[in-house]
Amino acid sequence: MTQATLAVIGGSGFYQMDGICDAETARIDTPFGATSDAIVIGTLAGVRTAFLPRHGAGHRLLPEEIPQRANAWALATLGVEYVLSISAVGSLKEAIQPLHMVVPDQIIDRTRGSRPATFFGRGIVAHIGFDQPFCPHLSASLYHAAQAADVEVHRGGEMVVIEGPAFSTRAESFLYRRWGADIIGMTALPEAKLMREAGMCYATLACVTDYDTWHTSHEAVSVEMVVANLKQNVAAARRIIAVTATALPARTCACAHALDAAVITPMELVPEETKRALEPILARRGARAASPAEGAP
Repeated sequence: MTQATLAVIGGSGFYQMDGICDAETARIDTPFGATSDAIVIGTLAGVRTAFLPRHGAGHRLLPEEIPQRANAWALATLGVEYVLSISAVGSLKEAIQPLHMVVPDQIIDRTRGSRPATFFGRGIVAHIGFDQPFCPHLSASLYHAAQAADVEVHRGGEMVVIEGPAFSTRAESFLYRRWGADIIGMTALPEAKLMREAGMCYATLACVTDYDTWHTSHEAVSVEMVVANLKQNVAAARRIIAVTATALPARTCACAHALDAAVITPMELVPEETKRALEPILARRGARAASPAEGAP
């Protein structure tokens, strides 16, 4: 199977990746069902890259319907080491304006627990470290690429992830502001957890489209508002991704070794069916992390 070093997951409005050469399309069967859509694999800025639209082309999947485990499992089978997530978000702070971008470093989980958030279970237990939900090294590269693209970008910040598909009530929006959160979205979880379990470096470029529902002098968030700002955000995000691909950091972070000390179940007790299903994930335990030069052609 064709391999890739980098994966780009496109969010709302980001359904194709410009600039990928020698592209081919793959549909990968997984133990967790079909992926959100076919995966486009090719070369971007000299790096083998896989592109997957999170909601499917045309935006067909609700946040809770996104097959996150299938998506992460498929990327693991392709050998992906770095994942760049592009997400449309609302701002919870005056200084973070629509059309700005944020590279967050923390997550607050406000989903309802209905989204499968781990590969494990069925006879095997693992507890990953998740104190830094986004890879700090890949996030730094993403931030510097955004600066180079001459967009207004904020480094760090807390992202509230809500269940959706409805936007927040005004009371909820004010609550998140009192918590000190910076932005709000619907899809970074369980995506970030699953990518960590799969040993991938994961960073998010959050594209601000609105002020959620808290801002008294701005219209409350709506689909029309989000769509109106997406076109500019997506064009900028494509430029930023291409620059980031040329400056992927060496994998000296903890992401590649997330499972090394996380699996608590002795492997001889794990059912063979579970081992087979999780083979691309478990194979990454103890694997030596490659530098970008080693992982890319």
